[in-house]
Amino acid sequence: MGSRVLALGHYQPTGILTNDDLAEIVDTNDEWIRTRVGIRTRHIAGKDESVADMAAQAAEKALANAGLTADEIDLVVVATCTAVDRSPNTAARVALRLGIPSPAALDINTVCSGFPHALATADHAISAGSATKALVVGVDKLTAFTDWTDRTTCVLVGDGAGAVVVVAAEQPEISPVVWGSVPDMGHAVLIQTPTNTLSQEGQAVYRWATTALPAVARQVCERAGITPAELGGVVLHQANLRIIEPLAHKIGAVNAVIARDVVESGNTSAGSIPLAFSKIVERGEIPKGAPVLLFGFGGGLSYAGQIVRCP
Repeated sequence: MGSRVLALGHYQPTGILTNDDLAEIVDTNDEWIRTRVGIRTRHIAGKDESVADMAAQAAEKALANAGLTADEIDLVVVATCTAVDRSPNTAARVALRLGIPSPAALDINTVCSGFPHALATADHAISAGSATKALVVGVDKLTAFTDWTDRTTCVLVGDGAGAVVVVAAEQPEISPVVWGSVPDMGHAVLIQTPTNTLSQEGQAVYRWATTALPAVARQVCERAGITPAELGGVVLHQANLRIIEPLAHKIGAVNAVIARDVVESGNTSAGSIPLAFSKIVERGEIPKGAPVLLFGFGGGLSYAGQIVRCP
């Protein structure tokens, strides 16, 4: 017994911030941003639009696409690092909003690698018989923790959410997760007191992502029993186009559709993988049943990835 992704959904706020808009706020310009990170636009949540609000919107769409009702869900897992409330957690707030009656509800915070961690948690619970149908959401509102005078970080961030419905399957369609962290490099990405704003050592993260992580991503394929050339899709954490493209190339995913949602959405942290994956599936870019690599990396420094079959 294993599990599979049955359906996906996503949500982005209506507010859009372009590179030209940013140039009026901080010393930057469209060419500088596109050359260094590949981003053109990002979606910005309203002041009163919470992480739970965005998560519920994406989850509701995933449920509708799955053809399931809320009372069939018995596990809700939300990956986020930007929830401002401690109790009840975001998962419980999503369950309340959707009318899920009595789920196990938990939040996971591994920052940008949060969604693969959350998906693995749901997969393990279903495989162990502790759950039957799970709702897994990745969501972040990084703009609420951004120093808009720091052009090295403010050009990167956006807000959004993506969700998947995971159900039991006789033939597993979610591979064993490969996950880990580099604690002594945790200082490279920070959101901590007293400023509570995002800061990062961009060059250190870039070197780590493009040199250390290709081998880990290939290990994910090995654990799933496939070669990188067999991948139908690659959905990496949408951090920076200059990280995504070299990493995908080094993995050897020569036949895969590569998610480049960062161009229009920016870095949405835990929301980036399910958001990009949902859009690709909605557009029909990957054949049903094709293996797709989901691989997240970032704050911690943490990483996690698995192969899923495209629903």
